[in-house]
Amino acid sequence: MLTGGAGYIGSHAAVELLNAGWDVVVVDDYSNSSPVALDRVRELTADAAGAGRLQAHEADINDTATLVTLLGGGVDAVVHFAGVKAVGESVAEPLRYYTTNVAGTASLLRAMDATDVRRLVFSSSCTVYGDPERVPVDETAARRATNPYGRTKLIVEDMLVDLAASDDRWQLLSLRYFNPVGAHASGRIGEDPDGIPNNLMPYIMQVATGRHPYVRVFGDDYPTPDGTGVRDYIHVVDLALGHLAALEALDGTKGFSAVNLGTGTGSSVLEVVAAASRAVGRDVPYQVVDRRPGDVAATWADPALAERVLRWRATRDLDAMAADHWRWQSHNPQGYATAGA
Repeated sequence: MLTGGAGYIGSHAAVELLNAGWDVVVVDDYSNSSPVALDRVRELTADAAGAGRLQAHEADINDTATLVTLLGGGVDAVVHFAGVKAVGESVAEPLRYYTTNVAGTASLLRAMDATDVRRLVFSSSCTVYGDPERVPVDETAARRATNPYGRTKLIVEDMLVDLAASDDRWQLLSLRYFNPVGAHASGRIGEDPDGIPNNLMPYIMQVATGRHPYVRVFGDDYPTPDGTGVRDYIHVVDLALGHLAALEALDGTKGFSAVNLGTGTGSSVLEVVAAASRAVGRDVPYQVVDRRPGDVAATWADPALAERVLRWRATRDLDAMAADHWRWQSHNPQGYATAGA
């Protein structure tokens, strides 16, 4: 089962899981996703997704009774993507974030417990590290989220630790990802944010299609090589393959563990703009503006544990991320709203 399986990362994970031979049950309320994404997943996996291989159900993860029914239909593992994820929005609407991300996860776990499904891969985030003391960031770094969104991920991780301690039948793996970008190489599925994007790459690509006049670069006076913020960007297909590796790694494990998914390389805002410009074939305009409160100068992952435990590592570079993201955005300038075109 993929909760939030019609979303950006979930839809890419569905493709990789179907291609690897898994049957997939998607649960999504479509509050920030589209069923068109799943139509395209079926299209991309036509050879793999035979009749019934991909099922989709519209439901809220806080509807425990519905989850019990769906889990009881033969599900043996869950990948939990469903949640809300914008840092700024979480500051303005903390109760929504706690209701969806924390209470929703508790609802899912109750349903899993009731149906004896105790294998879970959780979609966590590097935001649990807050402003790290050192980079690259490994899994032993202090967790100290600095916003409600990050705290919801931290609280869920604590919930999973306590659950594993209460019953050794649970097999729980938290994937702390860094910054997902890119799209499926076909250009058929990709990131389709609701409203103005909160993340850098989709905003750049919307500027390139003319939806916004320029990219705002928040500060160029950080202690980094070009003065702009540095982050670890990971191709969404590499990330999806990380979830496949995580499911396979759950066999024979017990309890809770957490693993970073990142490239181990930091890229600055201006490097991302430059990569996007190469993909688009022209300069994407930008303007430097004041720093945003709360932004950290630089953070990127130490991915060694993922390579050791999951036998996984990211292979796609920043140019591939930008090229694939542009292929998606240029073919779908209004996202899935242009599905009929």
